[in-house]
Amino acid sequence: MIGVAPPAHDPAAPESATTLPVATSATVRRYVRAMLRRHRKAFVLLVTVNAVAVAASMVGPYLLGGLVEDLSSGTRDVHPELTVSLFAVALAVQTLFVWMVRLRGAVLGEEMLADLREDFLVRSVALPPGVLERAGTGDLLSRITTDIDRLANAMREAVPQLAIGFVWAGLLLGALTLTAPPLALCVLVALPLLVIGCRWYFRRAPGAYRSEAAGYAAVAASLTETVDAGRTIEAHRLGRRRIELSDRRIAAWTRWERYTLWLRSVLFPVVDVTHALVFGSVLIIGGVFALQGWVSVGQLTTGALFAQMLIDPIGLILRWYDELQVAQVSLARLVGVHEIEPDGADAGVEPRGRDIRADDVRFGYRTGSDVLHGVSLEVAPGSRVALVGPSGAGKSTLGRLLAGIYEPRSGAVTLGGAELARMPAERVRRHVALVNQEHHVFVGSLRDNLLLARTTADDGELWAALAAVDADDWARALEGGLDTEVGSGGVALTPAQAQQVALARLVLADPHTLVLDEATSLLDPRAARHLERSLASVLEGRTVVAIAHRLHTAHDADVIAVAEDGRITELGSHEELVAAGGTYASLWRSWHH
Repeated sequence: MIGVAPPAHDPAAPESATTLPVATSATVRRYVRAMLRRHRKAFVLLVTVNAVAVAASMVGPYLLGGLVEDLSSGTRDVHPELTVSLFAVALAVQTLFVWMVRLRGAVLGEEMLADLREDFLVRSVALPPGVLERAGTGDLLSRITTDIDRLANAMREAVPQLAIGFVWAGLLLGALTLTAPPLALCVLVALPLLVIGCRWYFRRAPGAYRSEAAGYAAVAASLTETVDAGRTIEAHRLGRRRIELSDRRIAAWTRWERYTLWLRSVLFPVVDVTHALVFGSVLIIGGVFALQGWVSVGQLTTGALFAQMLIDPIGLILRWYDELQVAQVSLARLVGVHEIEPDGADAGVEPRGRDIRADDVRFGYRTGSDVLHGVSLEVAPGSRVALVGPSGAGKSTLGRLLAGIYEPRSGAVTLGGAELARMPAERVRRHVALVNQEHHVFVGSLRDNLLLARTTADDGELWAALAAVDADDWARALEGGLDTEVGSGGVALTPAQAQQVALARLVLADPHTLVLDEATSLLDPRAARHLERSLASVLEGRTVVAIAHRLHTAHDADVIAVAEDGRITELGSHEELVAAGGTYASLWRSWHH
């Protein structure tokens, strides 16, 4: 078949739009089988109810065929009132069971969709933090919104309707074979065209729909990143470049949309021709058989009606199977998170101390482009280490490695002699916590936002944590206190208040090692200084790695590490580094004066 060619690869095209994996066909099949086993009782009930509805729908053609047979043979005792009564009963049964089919199908679809949503959320929350940071928000947001929406229709409609269609078609073919075996062969006349058309379509459709979904994810990622970094884009006059990138991605996405639309425009006429062939062949060939005496007029009537009824389930199967192609791509994207496992996690790995070491660590966000180059650093238990240096020097990246967010490309980061990369994420979080400029206030009460850190904390402990970060004054001024709804739709917290909530969670979590990446950056210098003095008692006895541009933080540290171009170039106390007259001394003089 000649027509629209699939879009060529584009640098901004869908194939490279995601860093989260897409599940293989084998993984998707295993997941579907597991879900069907989980809901097998509801599925069997749906099939049973549907079988009764289909059987009731076949009573009418069977009665009509018998009536025609009696009239054609000259029988006078036809009892039409009995025929009408039986037909009315069958119609009532069919109506009742069709309603039950729709009800059971909707219930099954909603239950499976709820399971899928819950499973995806649980899996997403359990993903390694480094994977989520590298993936960004666009792809994950696209999966949890667009892909869930596409699957919602499939779960509610496609899966139940496909089950209904296959049962319907199977029973009709069986009834046609029993009623008039020669007419069942007439269905085979249209089979080659249907097989060729469907094979052509389904060989192209899955890849096209996959690229279309990835294209939408690329568009969502571009728009989300542009909105999030709007001020930065304006400051650097990157607006035109971002618009051009969005235009390219939208163009690539719409090309795939047009291609999949063209595929459907070929399939649907093939299906329509198949319907006409099935019904036409039964009438024409069946008429010849009737003239030859191979089938009776009654059998021809019943067979023609069954053939006409067969058009509906075949159309239903093809329609919803096509819908399932789109859903299958979305399902593969959602189930793809199943294929992400913590890198080398070993439940038996347990730290034997509190000292943190980075030994000849190299790390890069992209292959072949390292951000850190052979960094080594030792953080003694209970000490306070400050990482300073110019923007882009690798301070935050090193902080994330020390917090176990990222795994080094080479070298090792250890806590008490145990590699962080081999420890389960939950165990790492019990020992080491990271607080950075990024924070989030969840929709809910202030109490619920704090209990995320320690679910067993009582109100006294929550107020103590707020007091430790100078947040109890404004928190007590809230009308509902800890029960005040905050976040979207509730009381809007200022960026500084939201950051204090994040620090209060840190107090409640009570890890022995903290990595603070500009944790007070949203406060003005005087408030930040006051908060840091208040936190001093909380931080006492803990190991603290503080990443800061405000050098008063470094001044108070036991050890200062100066990062430049992905390397530690200076290491020592404030007095030692000022006396050395190097990079830190220059930074101190420029900041102090």
